[in-house]
Amino acid sequence: MHSLDANGESRRTLWLRVREFAVPRSMIESATARRHAGDWAGACAAARVDVDLDLRAVARAGGATLSARIRADLRHLAPDLLRWHMPRIAPDGLLRPGLTVSLARYDPDGVHLVARTPPAWADAGQRISLALWDGSARGGVPHPHPHPDQRFRLDLHRHLWDARRSGELRSRAGRGGTLSGAPPGSGYAVDRWAAEAALLLHAEGLPGGAVTVRLGARHRVAVDPHGVVSGAPVRGPVLPDAATWVLPDVELLRAGLLDADRLHPLVTAALVPDTPPTGAVPPDVARLDPARPGASRPSQPGAPRVVACRGERHRIGLVAGVLVALDHDPAEVRREELLAALGGTPLPCLQAIDEAHRRPECLPDVRALLDHGDAAGALAVVEALLGPDAVLRHGALRDELETAAQRQVAHGLYRAGLAGGPRPKYHDGRRGSRSRRHRTSSR
Repeated sequence: MHSLDANGESRRTLWLRVREFAVPRSMIESATARRHAGDWAGACAAARVDVDLDLRAVARAGGATLSARIRADLRHLAPDLLRWHMPRIAPDGLLRPGLTVSLARYDPDGVHLVARTPPAWADAGQRISLALWDGSARGGVPHPHPHPDQRFRLDLHRHLWDARRSGELRSRAGRGGTLSGAPPGSGYAVDRWAAEAALLLHAEGLPGGAVTVRLGARHRVAVDPHGVVSGAPVRGPVLPDAATWVLPDVELLRAGLLDADRLHPLVTAALVPDTPPTGAVPPDVARLDPARPGASRPSQPGAPRVVACRGERHRIGLVAGVLVALDHDPAEVRREELLAALGGTPLPCLQAIDEAHRRPECLPDVRALLDHGDAAGALAVVEALLGPDAVLRHGALRDELETAAQRQVAHGLYRAGLAGGPRPKYHDGRRGSRSRRHRTSSR
């Protein structure tokens, strides 16, 4: 689950970015509350997971037993935990596009519960969809790669999405190690390979042998259940990425880059069980500072910011839902705005307000929130900076918000089935709502 063309430091940087933006605390709390209330569909909605299956259709096509097994798994699915652990790509840590991940396999029916990510052109919102795949060519929802990916599979790693099994994370996260011919500190879970190989071979119904471990685009090794590693890959199954690498959270904790209380609560309970509860968590927007360069940082969101203006310290802040210069009377502001329109140099306070509208210091955070699908979080940051009644001026901030809206249209076309593809056997018939440039670096 790592970027395979980057060193350990860049992997940690990527995953630190993912932990900062990809799964907001508000999402975790909302999805968890709904899951505890028995509302698995509501939990999925809170975690931006679309449900593309109908359990009644499952019962009609596959029988009541299969439907009951799937329903039991859905009741214990933690969709926010699934999002936390989904495969991602460099450089921004976005969900790996066009992927079908098997979450559970229901033998002897040959049906898989799968999680899917949209293709790169339709990744607005960073949404995930749940579907069923029955082994036919049709696959689930119309998708470029409906077949479950053997490298990115979680049916052997339920602790990464099933709340009943999350406690297993500590024993299966890996401690790391080095491999002959591989860079030191590369994050390979060498200590887990033998046990994970045994699990994989058993799941595939193989009495023994070895599995292939993919270490990079051109680097493969083989490992058997006795821990014997050889440089020549075999024709056996491929060890999933979830078993190949040390869990990113372990690396971040070990490097001191992330505190335990910033992890997903189920991850914290497994990795650092003695961590005391931290109490109420502040809103996600509070961690982002909208102050512009050269202005003092506010003590709290919405507090006035200080600007050096003609030898004095002036304030800019929110009044009646808009950002204004607090220490200049309206008549002076109108004169200065007219002067600026005629080509003059505006007051530093007005320059600060204009810069906040066009290219604020928080723009990289707003862009990251939009990239990771948190439009509500991005708008909250903008409103905390400019006020809910602000009219955006032409500039980089407005461009980012307009681009995000256009990408949502592309996602809607994809969810409406206008990208082409087969109709799924268990699809419920509903049409949901779901581009950014394609990232080639994989994790």
